[in-house]
Parts: sequence; C-alpha cells; structure tokens
Amino acid sequence: MSFNDDEPIVANQDDPGGKPVPILAGKIQMAIINKTTAPLEESEFKVMLELSGAGSGKDRSGVDLVTVLDVSGSMGGEKLAKMKIAMQFIIKKLSPIDRLSVVTFAGNSRRLCPLRQITETSQPEIESLVNALVAKGGTNIAAGLQTGLKVLKDRSLTSGRVIGIMLMSDGQQNAGGDAAQVPVGNVPVYTFGFGTDHDPTVLKAIADNSMGGTFSDVYNQNNLSIAFSQCLAGLLTVVVQDLKLTVTALEESTIKEVSAGNYPQSTDDDAGSVTVSFGDLYDKELRKVIVNLLLPAVGSRMPGAEVLQITFSYSNGGKLFDAAPIIVVVTRTGGAVVEPEREEVMIEENRLRTARMIKEARVMADGDKLDDAQEKLVDAQDLLEDAVDDESNYPLIQMLKSELRQLLRLMQSKEIYNKRGRAFALSSETSHDRQRFAARGDDAEELRLFATPRMDKYLEQARSFDEDPSQPLPTVDEDVEQELAADPLAPVIGALSYYIQTAIQSLKSIDNILNKSRN
Repeated sequence: MSFNDDEPIVANQDDPGGKPVPILAGKIQMAIINKTTAPLEESEFKVMLELSGAGSGKDRSGVDLVTVLDVSGSMGGEKLAKMKIAMQFIIKKLSPIDRLSVVTFAGNSRRLCPLRQITETSQPEIESLVNALVAKGGTNIAAGLQTGLKVLKDRSLTSGRVIGIMLMSDGQQNAGGDAAQVPVGNVPVYTFGFGTDHDPTVLKAIADNSMGGTFSDVYNQNNLSIAFSQCLAGLLTVVVQDLKLTVTALEESTIKEVSAGNYPQSTDDDAGSVTVSFGDLYDKELRKVIVNLLLPAVGSRMPGAEVLQITFSYSNGGKLFDAAPIIVVVTRTGGAVVEPEREEVMIEENRLRTARMIKEARVMADGDKLDDAQEKLVDAQDLLEDAVDDESNYPLIQMLKSELRQLLRLMQSKEIYNKRGRAFALSSETSHDRQRFAARGDDAEELRLFATPRMDKYLEQARSFDEDPSQPLPTVDEDVEQELAADPLAPVIGALSYYIQTAIQSLKSIDNILNKSRN
C-alpha cells in the first residue's frame, strides 16, 4: 500500500501578505575560539567552533510530523489519558503550514490518518481519532516505526519540508522484529520511553540510528506533555536543514581529531579535511566542535600562520547556501611564556569528559559493577569541582553537577538502576552526543542542558495545558509574534552579522598577505 495521499498545503486566503521570502545568509552564526599564539616547536593546537541557529521569524519551513504511538495493553488507564492530552497539545500548536499523521502500534501497526494539513476542519477530526484510541495487544515497535517511515517516504509534497517522527512506547518489544535494526536513513526520530517498563536500549538505538534524533526518559507520566512539547518546540524552530561543516588543515598542519558528538563524519585524506553532518539545527541551538590540530615545527617567528580553513553549508526552504571560507591564523613564536588555553575550550572539554564518564559508569552498571560505576561518577564530580573558581558564573557546570547527583541516586541499588538509572543514563548520553535537549529526571526544570528559549516557553505552556486541557493555547504564530516583539531585528541580524564577518575575514586575509610579503 502506498501512502502518497498526503494533503497539499492550501494557502490561507485570509492572509494577503503570504509567507515572507526567507533570507538565506546568516541562518548560522559562527564563533571561533582559539589561542592567538603557538610555539615554534611541533605542538598540538585546539580550535573550538560554535555554530548557532539564528532567527527563524515568520519564514520557517512547514513541518511534516508523524507521531507513532504505543497503544498496547500496558498503556491502559492513566497512561493512555496522559498520552491523549500530550497529543492534543501537539495538534493545537501546529499551524496551517504544518501536516500531521498519526500512527499507532500494538501487535501490529495502523495509520490513523495520512499527513493532514492542520486547519480548523482537520484539527478536531484528528483530535477525535486520538481520543477514540483504546489500549490492547502486544508491543510491535518495529511495525510502528516502519509505518511512520513509509508515511514520510511516500509523500507527494517534499520540497523544503521539515520532517520528524516522534515515537513513544511504554513497554518491551514482544512482537515483530527488532526495532533497533530498522534502517532509518536521514529521518530524525525522537523516541520517548514512558513509565518504568520500557526498553531504553532499543529506544536509544532507534534515535541513534537517525539523523539528530534523541531519546527522552519520561519516568513521571505527568511529564509526557512537557517531553512532547520540548521536541515540538525544536521542530517548529528549525532554521536550517542538512547542515554540514568542513574543516581543512593548512600549511602542513594535521587534523588529529574532530570532537562533534556522534554526528556522522567523513574524511578526505588527500585534502586533509573532515566533514561533519549535523542535519537540522533549531533557532538558538548550539553545536560546539573542537578541532585538535598538530602544528609542524617552524624555524623562526611566523605571524599570521594559516592553520585551518572552515566552510559550512545548509539548506533552507529547499534552497542551498554555501558560506564563504573562514581562515584561522595563529602567530608562531618562541619564548618561555606559553599562552593558556581559552576558558571556553576548557569548559567544553569538561562537558565532554563528564559525558564520557557517564557512559563508562553506565557500562559498568550494566555489567553489575555498581560500586565501580558510583566511584566513576564521584570521580567525575571531583574533576568538576576543580573546573572553575566560581561555578555560579557557569550554568553548564552547575547542570553537569546536577546530572551527576541524580544519576548517583539512581545507582544506589541494582533494582533502582534497572528500573530508572539505565534509562536516565542513556538519555543523558544521547543528549550530550547530539548537543540537543532530551527530557529525563523527575523535575523537567532541573536539568535543561541544551534547551532553547522556545523549549523553555513550551515547558510552561505544556505544564498549564496538562493541568487544564480546556484552556486555550497560544498558536505558534502568536509565539513568533511575541518573540519578534521582544527582538524585532532577529530575522535580519543574522544576515547582517554574516556579511560583516565575511568582510572582516577578507580584510584579515589581505592584511595577512601584506604581512607575509614584508617578512
């Protein structure tokens, strides 16, 4: 059966202005952080790149979202009721440029509706379909995932659309094949483990197999609306798609390592370059990348030594944008005084080390070595104590400490770990690997690593909605209007910054050429 019956997007006749033409340049802001000097001897040198999404405004791309929902027997009662409320939040927040398909699974899968444009007519109809769901049967996650993927693959309208699958399950897969082995391709799949009986290993594997997906651990069933809202906030603020970053070593430098989480990397040995593929990036979301270089020995002082070239590309609204190359220069100099590493780089390295130690502790706990796992987490805490002098100025360090404290509590016994600790740890891993928010823990406000401003806004909206689903919700267009009122230059400041940065880079290149000619 083909699922090419997705609805077209019919323009709103009451909106004479239509959708503004997107500004391609400046959707990504880049900051480059590195030391200004390096010794004459062969030495390692670190360059940290910060890529941030800039200003979605009113020109965002429409979303094609497929929700894949577990309606097996274990979802009965309060769980099903909470899921229906969480789905109502999503349905009410989507706008007429968005489309939604609902897929359910138990012993088998079922597509409740094709990708439907969200209108005043379709909205209540989709809500009725969701509200009529009943829980019965087994848990065939693979079938649900495959059906969700097919809905997106068979679409007739694809150009310039943001896509995503939100898959929620509360149990162990006991029917069909292994969902962790289902090929996902470039579709972002965001998975949600509901309650205490789900299989976090499978759900994390599904997310890891996708481009940019995350696994959220929703232990507290009252937090499902919040968890869904955080994912939706990201999808509704995608500023670029197919983001690729390429770094190329210059002047006999060598790239030793590129630290960019578990995003796909490809290496061109002949060019001396590494390309990282990030997929989608949300407004105000960050990707930090540390490039570890090996600089060759030089015989004398060398100002303006070019060590790294940086390029990136992305698409927006179906159109491709290639940013102008940026060159990183450093002064090679002798002398006894060594320039200290930049603080921002050290903070990010602390995060990367903490994430590695969380994974090591989780592996130990999975091997029934809980004492060793706890000791590993205590070591991670001790290392963070020495990271900064005053942690009150470093919210990232504070959140890392909170994450370690929560995980330590969940490793107090084998029973607690199996019930809650493993899922928390796996959710932490996926969040750090993606540099993207993933819900976990009892308090949705306590651990906000990688959360964006829109996610913070939707957290409050979802909490209020969960308490009283009859209350009206602001539309996504109203959310945008509020953000533009607070920052009216947001849609254009990115482009202005990009062109200014490009001009400065050109002037620096000319100055570097002149300096070399004088020497």
